[in-house]
Amino acid sequence: MPLLPRRFERLKAVLNRRMADLTVLLEQVDKPHNLSAILRSCDAVGVLEAHVVSLKGRQATFNKTAQGSQKWVPLRAHGDSAAVIGQLKDRGFRLYGTHLSAQAVDYRSCDFTGPTAFVLGAEKWGLSPQTTALVDQAIVIPMQGMVQSLNVSVATATLLFEALRQRQAAGLVPSDGEGVPAERYDDILFEWAYPQVAAWCRSQGRPYPDLNDEGAISEDLPRSLRLRC
Repeated sequence: MPLLPRRFERLKAVLNRRMADLTVLLEQVDKPHNLSAILRSCDAVGVLEAHVVSLKGRQATFNKTAQGSQKWVPLRAHGDSAAVIGQLKDRGFRLYGTHLSAQAVDYRSCDFTGPTAFVLGAEKWGLSPQTTALVDQAIVIPMQGMVQSLNVSVATATLLFEALRQRQAAGLVPSDGEGVPAERYDDILFEWAYPQVAAWCRSQGRPYPDLNDEGAISEDLPRSLRLRC
């Protein structure tokens, strides 16, 4: 079925509000329920993509909690925390790690209006010592009760929505695509609109076709592929 113009406009409206300078890095957070809930929060806030370092032999999986959000927020898998932390720092991100320590500060005292990455570990053991040493600032979410921490998906949502609140107050939430790198915008929009065609183009090593103003593909495709659009 061809993409309806109103669906195309909805995809553009969502992409126009995405923020490439806000992300999360999850270390050994492998439970499908937690991963699904975290990606759902990322989508709700406007995160462009997230990152995960899984236990060896584990692969990220999702359940119905995600509500399909994994289609809209790619979860980039990495084999080593130090490597992805280095990549994020090279891109100008400041990393905030959830870690209960003497150096940790109340998350509400931090400025999340610049490029921000929240680093969270599994509930059972938290962040690894090497990752804790690499983050720029340890943060905590103050607790009033007997327990010392929130569920990791709840903690992620709390931090992301605080970042969104700060950016809204500062007038920094994108509305016209300025939060997405210009060189990536058209490709992401095409992948959202035509995921099967995008996969075929990648397998053929060819660029994505252009889209017209209503979201229709502007060139002829193989008949078998057109039937899947």
